[in-house]
Amino acid sequence: MSQAPVRVSPLIKFGRWSLLLVGIAYGAAHQSRLSKKEEKVREIEAQQKVVRDAKLAEEKKRSAEAEARALAELSQPKPKN
Repeated sequence: MSQAPVRVSPLIKFGRWSLLLVGIAYGAAHQSRLSKKEEKVREIEAQQKVVRDAKLAEEKKRSAEAEARALAELSQPKPKN
């Protein structure tokens, strides 16, 4: 009914384990390299965020001032002629 398991050659076992370990080592090295690259990108983005936030704050301030002027003009009664 059930057959005995096939005996795998020690050379094949060694090859499988070797490739597994090489793959794990490669993955760890690749992840490390990508993490360093991403860290540099995040630093650049953090620097750009400061500039972008300053520009947005200035734009928001100008928009608020323009809106206040528009509301002031609308709230003042117009002289009748």
